[in-house]
Amino acid sequence: MVTLNRIYTRAGDDGTTRLATGAPVSKSSLRVAAYGDVDETNACLGLARLHTGGTVLDLILARLQNELFDLGADLATPPAADEAPGSALRIVDSQVDRLESEIDSLNVGLPPLTSFILPGGTPAAAALHLARTVSRRAERSTIALVESGALVGGPALRYLNRLSDLLFVAARVANDNGKAEVFWQSGATR
Repeated sequence: MVTLNRIYTRAGDDGTTRLATGAPVSKSSLRVAAYGDVDETNACLGLARLHTGGTVLDLILARLQNELFDLGADLATPPAADEAPGSALRIVDSQVDRLESEIDSLNVGLPPLTSFILPGGTPAAAALHLARTVSRRAERSTIALVESGALVGGPALRYLNRLSDLLFVAARVANDNGKAEVFWQSGATR
């Protein structure tokens, strides 16, 4: 259980923060950017949930919000070379597998795509598309972290990739199972 007695500590007034390990880093570090983008994705899911109450999508999004906190903890805890399995909170392959299963399950009732979809339609779909684009940014930030030479677990990367796919399919479901989708009309305004 986390206990926060004071919200402001003044410790970050110099532009630094601490990772879960206690190590100080700049607030502009690639690692902080990655888990910050995951946090922003989570906030977008909270917004989407204002429009999904009482649906299967809401149950999925509630679980995703908790898992995104797990992912943030994973990214905020750089893996140690001698890390014992289970010693740090990490995203695991079974969470990625569940995302794939949910994508397949949600996609069953949707019509095939014949055009690109514009982010919009119902309020829930629009919010889910926003969450999808922010999750893509979180994925890009995490890849930049890896490309810098930092260690990030493979399941965390795969989770982020599948998450945006799930949010795309969820947006289609939120658009009355594809009936309220807004399609791109190539060159329509020339």
